[in-house]
Amino acid sequence: MSVLEERGLLSGKQGGTTGYKLVPVEGGGLFLCIYLIKREAYIMIIVMSPTSTQDDLEKVQQKILQRGLQYHMSTGESRTIVGVIGDKKAIANLQMNAFSGVEKTVRITEKYKLVSREFKPEDTIVDVGGVKVGGGHLAIMAGPCAVESMDQLMEAAQCVKAAGAQFLRGGAFKPRTSPYDFQGLEEEGLQMLRQAGDAVGLKVVTEIVNMNDIGLLCKYADVLQIGARNMQNFQLLKAVGKTQMPVLLKRGLSATINEWLNAAEYIISEGNENIIFCERGIRTYETFTRNTLDLSAVAAVKELSHLPVIVDPSHGTGRWQMVLPMSRAAIAAGADGLMIEVHPHPEVALSDGDQSLRPENFRVLMDEVHRIAQAMGRK
Repeated sequence: MSVLEERGLLSGKQGGTTGYKLVPVEGGGLFLCIYLIKREAYIMIIVMSPTSTQDDLEKVQQKILQRGLQYHMSTGESRTIVGVIGDKKAIANLQMNAFSGVEKTVRITEKYKLVSREFKPEDTIVDVGGVKVGGGHLAIMAGPCAVESMDQLMEAAQCVKAAGAQFLRGGAFKPRTSPYDFQGLEEEGLQMLRQAGDAVGLKVVTEIVNMNDIGLLCKYADVLQIGARNMQNFQLLKAVGKTQMPVLLKRGLSATINEWLNAAEYIISEGNENIIFCERGIRTYETFTRNTLDLSAVAAVKELSHLPVIVDPSHGTGRWQMVLPMSRAAIAAGADGLMIEVHPHPEVALSDGDQSLRPENFRVLMDEVHRIAQAMGRK
């Protein structure tokens, strides 16, 4: 046994989670190579019967923990679902069907587990301080692309509130393609957002760019937005996952639906299930629009996941004239809400004026969208 093994620092076993290898080095001596072996994460769903008791559930949980596995709970209207996560071999040997109160077990084969509708058949409703997103509730997030001044923001906030929006959107930190473009007012902009939101009674949605700013953003925002450029910033996803703040996860510029769902898995696997997907268009060969708004993604995400999904037709088209028709289509496709850029004077906007609606056009949009939503039985 090596000194390292005697001290309990390494197992020396290749089949474990840690190991080492002594590699001869040219000229004499040995090089110590320490490595980690990450076992494949796997998940099995245990569906408890409607008549199961709390004692039945506790026995199931105890068995899972005894095998060195983890579990996540999902409580629906009539059934409780236990998601078991861990090593594939350990789960394969976990015989749960004979336990009292267990209706059935199902193994999930997709890489995204906890965001899957297999894990939770019922729609998740994200509650943002009393404002609900998902489950038939229509959420409207509106405001300027960037916070420019208090006057501009208050005028926009009053307009979108009067028209029926529940959220004020606005960027204080702006990740721009060019380093010479307006980058945002940072904390000053966050203070303005909070002040304007509180003044008119709107929840605040704003983008987080740097994981080191989480504490700052949580101080002012009600929803943390992960922008398209950061959809696969995995350290940022993990960091927001450790909070219980609602997270708006935009689809990446060229991301597949599978990649988008797996990005959400990074957040939910850290314990935060308050996630709202946002389809904002993807990059294609088309040049007439800024992006190609993929409304089929709404139906796809609804089929594959229990999490709510909204649509951003402003970024999805890049043309203010197309925002209204695409908003109508998004609600008809089943979207749980919209994110719309509204600027009181888009001709002088510091960011994305071409895709921003004037207040009077936003009022028309809200009127038409609500009529479509009512026809579909939405709230």
